[in-house]
Amino acid sequence: MIKTLNPYTGEVIASYNEEDKEQVIRKIKDLREYQAKWRKNIGERIEVIKAAKKNFETQIDDLSKLMSLEMGKPISQSISEVKKSIWLMDYVIENAEKFLAIEDVKTEARKSYVRFDPIGVILIIMPWNFPVWQVMRAAIPALAAGNTVILKHASIVSGTSLKIQDLLNTDAFRSVITSGETASSVIPEVDGVSFTGSTSTGSRIAEIAGKNIKKFVMELGGSDPFIVLDDYNLEDTVKNAVFGRLQNNGQSCIASKRFIVNRKIGEKFVEMLKDEFSRVKIGDPLNSDTFLGPLSSQDQKETVLRQVSDLKGKSELVIGGDYQGNIVMPTIIKTDVRYNEEIFGPVAVVKYFDKPEEAVEISNETPFGLGASIWGNPDEAEKLIPEIQAGMVFVNKIVASDPRLPFGGVKKSGVGRELSRYGMLEFTNIKTVWIN
Repeated sequence: MIKTLNPYTGEVIASYNEEDKEQVIRKIKDLREYQAKWRKNIGERIEVIKAAKKNFETQIDDLSKLMSLEMGKPISQSISEVKKSIWLMDYVIENAEKFLAIEDVKTEARKSYVRFDPIGVILIIMPWNFPVWQVMRAAIPALAAGNTVILKHASIVSGTSLKIQDLLNTDAFRSVITSGETASSVIPEVDGVSFTGSTSTGSRIAEIAGKNIKKFVMELGGSDPFIVLDDYNLEDTVKNAVFGRLQNNGQSCIASKRFIVNRKIGEKFVEMLKDEFSRVKIGDPLNSDTFLGPLSSQDQKETVLRQVSDLKGKSELVIGGDYQGNIVMPTIIKTDVRYNEEIFGPVAVVKYFDKPEEAVEISNETPFGLGASIWGNPDEAEKLIPEIQAGMVFVNKIVASDPRLPFGGVKKSGVGRELSRYGMLEFTNIKTVWIN
């Protein structure tokens, strides 16, 4: 039996029967049978996505409340997440046929071209921190390409998982309430795996997929740098630093986590950031004006507090480091030490640099390489981009996922891409055709 808990009140929300391996395999077999029909007509697939979009539009409030109850996201951010997922559906509806169209290639053949065929049944294993968006950005492009999809969601958002299945309302998509061990054990039964979560878990899933020669996409951890080159529009930079670090209660792979600041303006930046942190509205995630709610669980809170304690012994605690229930208060730590763990909570680690090349060196000293943002004169900032080891670099904007652009990282932050045309083609057979 799997129970979901409200991380703000500690109350039990619901209980769910756990499905065993045999039940999961039965669903995979049903999806495989349905995929033979589903793959044939992209027009029909687009109509299904259009109908699903209407369902999500009518259920924004209910779905958003369920997300906030299950994992603690402030309700305003839950609403934004559902709206972003609707935007993704719009984008796929508009562009899928173009992305999957046959590409003619001029050769000496009578006819030669590349076609993009679906590969089959895709297992998506998704985390709790963006429980709608991360499912949709993996599932919708895969469905549009002609694959069928089975979702194993994080157990703490089991209600959201089943709600997504209801709203998509298609036999091409199924949710399963099961353990991570069961999900890993059925990888040989599917044709591809998309995983978003920790690097350690992703490594184990990739190992199983690799042994069984299954295509996989991994979106893993991050410790994104937020590089401040100068005082170019510093007030705006600080406001973005607050959102970049505290959004989703600090629980985002692309959150700004390491603040690498020019020493000349370092103290000013820290004081401004401290002032903004102290103004953040903290409390019940169901209140519309709450910006920072609880971490997703007591275990998550204890992990973040341990990390803060580790750093405090070597660094200067500027603000925070305490908690209320499962809420970790906004925290700023100044340090000179190298810290390679990803902090999945509202903790900003600040480090100073003297020269731009030193900022790049500090940025790259982590094993992760998901995103990076650079703040300052845009011409000077752009010069650093080729040296930054990350899958995404944003200048004067926090790192964000966008349906129009590929999303993914390098190093221990992942393999493959989601979103845009690149993401849609990940789970296709890129098939060469030559006709004499």
